[in-house]
Amino acid sequence: VQLQASGGGLVQTGGSLRLSCVATGFNLDYYDVGWFRQAPGKEREGISCISKGDENTEYVESVKGRFTVSRDVAKKTVYPQMNSLKPEDTATYYCATPPLSLFSSPCVVTESVYNFWGQGTQVTVSS
Repeated sequence: VQLQASGGGLVQTGGSLRLSCVATGFNLDYYDVGWFRQAPGKEREGISCISKGDENTEYVESVKGRFTVSRDVAKKTVYPQMNSLKPEDTATYYCATPPLSLFSSPCVVTESVYNFWGQGTQVTVSS
């Protein structure tokens, strides 16, 4: 059972990247998926999430209007599309899932809700 974020890399300011989150051993479609990032010397912060089922999304102010999270049910993959990247977006990005729930409710960008974390992917934005 594994969760893996990928798609990071080096990009110039103003550029774009699309990350991916894939689950192995379980069906990601049954879970909310949260996205978090941790910059060097800083605490990990939540940036967005996508709910299971109705695909409701939430974003923190720092990425709102620039990042868009979507889900490909057929591929069981979640994609954050990151546009207009800034140097302050430089961080390791992680996807995570909360415990399985039979109930559907809007996802939240709160770290304590998520208990299963994948390996991160590094995003570096050069100025």
